[in-house]
Amino acid sequence: MIEGSIYETTVITLPLRKRLQFVRLIMVAIVALCLITPLPSNAAPGTNAFTGSASVPDQIAFTITGSMNVGRRSYSATLLNNGKVMVAGGHVGDNSAELYDPVIGTWSMTGNMNVVRQDHTATLLNDGKVLVAGGGNSASAELYDPVAGTWSPTGSMSVARTAHTATMLNNGKVLVAGGSGGSNPAIVSAELYDPATGTWTPTGSMNVGRYADTATLLKNDEVLVAGGQNHGGSSCLTSAELYNPATGTWSTASSLNNGRWAHTATLLNNGKVLVAGGYDTSDFGNA
Repeated sequence: MIEGSIYETTVITLPLRKRLQFVRLIMVAIVALCLITPLPSNAAPGTNAFTGSASVPDQIAFTITGSMNVGRRSYSATLLNNGKVMVAGGHVGDNSAELYDPVIGTWSMTGNMNVVRQDHTATLLNDGKVLVAGGGNSASAELYDPVAGTWSPTGSMSVARTAHTATMLNNGKVLVAGGSGGSNPAIVSAELYDPATGTWTPTGSMNVGRYADTATLLKNDEVLVAGGQNHGGSSCLTSAELYNPATGTWSTASSLNNGRWAHTATLLNNGKVLVAGGYDTSDFGNA
């Protein structure tokens, strides 16, 4: 004989008051879950899910800090390895330099450059020194030593350059390209500075002479130059080109949608370059 067993449970009916309390607890739990669970949205990342407008997570505010000792424009500003900022030169006829200390928010004078410069370039080298080159129709270059606070001459470029670009390459050399100077309204040549020897060597020339353009080191080690002026300021450029440090040559890149000069170019984390602002003619239209 095969026996079977049945497990039986006895259901005890709760009083009405306790049943109502239980229902209220369930309802409170459901409401709380709805409040903490985000609703799905097709809005773009970084925008408000309901309106699509940009969200502002934190209030951005500017505060006044210490003033420079000398009024300047067309000067250079370089972030040093010690956290201070060194500014140098400017318009007109200035060879002075000063340091901004972000810890105390004040400026202090440092050694003067050997040459008066404006629209020059300043590049932080791997050894912590700053290479300043050209400006004011000069071919000369000099080095700033943050430890000593002094300047020393280094090798001169092959031609005088103003409003050129200078790009620190991953191999430690500095690529200087284009500019304007003397009888050259828009220079097409480029050259490399070697910090190890303090000398300049020619490299491939750009396809288009340009100044007041931008140069951006890309993640693939190439340098993108874009826009600028040529022909003595009579033409605003839309063209762009790429420098390959491995071959020392330039190749044509896609053109800008709008001609620009005196604009900015910023490498983004996704590898793209954001180009913004500037002038859109040889005069002073806005791009």
